[in-house]
Amino acid sequence: MTAIALIEDDAAILRSLQMLLENRGMTVRCFRSAESFLTELQQQPQDPPACVVSDIRMPGMSGLDLLNEVQRTVPTLPVILITGHGDIAMAVMAIKTGAFDFIEKPFDDERLIASIGSAVERGARERIRHSERAELEARVAELSPRQREVMQLVADGLSTKEIALKLDISPRTVENYRAWVMEKMGANNLAALVRKVVLLQERET
Repeated sequence: MTAIALIEDDAAILRSLQMLLENRGMTVRCFRSAESFLTELQQQPQDPPACVVSDIRMPGMSGLDLLNEVQRTVPTLPVILITGHGDIAMAVMAIKTGAFDFIEKPFDDERLIASIGSAVERGARERIRHSERAELEARVAELSPRQREVMQLVADGLSTKEIALKLDISPRTVENYRAWVMEKMGANNLAALVRKVVLLQERET
């Protein structure tokens, strides 16, 4: 069952949202403040929810503050913010910061359910990509500076002769470097190597 974290300081709204999601087969963890949610997240980092649904305006830490902290600590965890009409500018800022979605009150149940479903799917994909990037970064750390240089030039589309001229080494040496890079990066062909480099560059941006 999909675990969703609900954060809402209004007890009645929190209970209503909990019933809605549980009736759709979701496991729900309820929190009356962003601080209490972050405390549990810190204490149980191995068991994060699949998605966070939070009010944007709460006493203490706001939904936007919460989003910033989640982005810093668990960037693969999608956050959906529920906002009142007076909070639209804040909600737009949240989207630019990295929120998955914001939903205006009074919200449509089906709109919320659909958004949670999409957020959970994207979160799962992001966790896989995050794991792949971590593995690639470990592999890159084992490459020499020259090997990393050759890998980047290969991914940029330069031929063996072009790389040799650029680095002032022989084409045979370039071929040797490329073979080492392919092996260490776990790439069976050039296209696979390029995809891995692109994924690494996504992490940097």
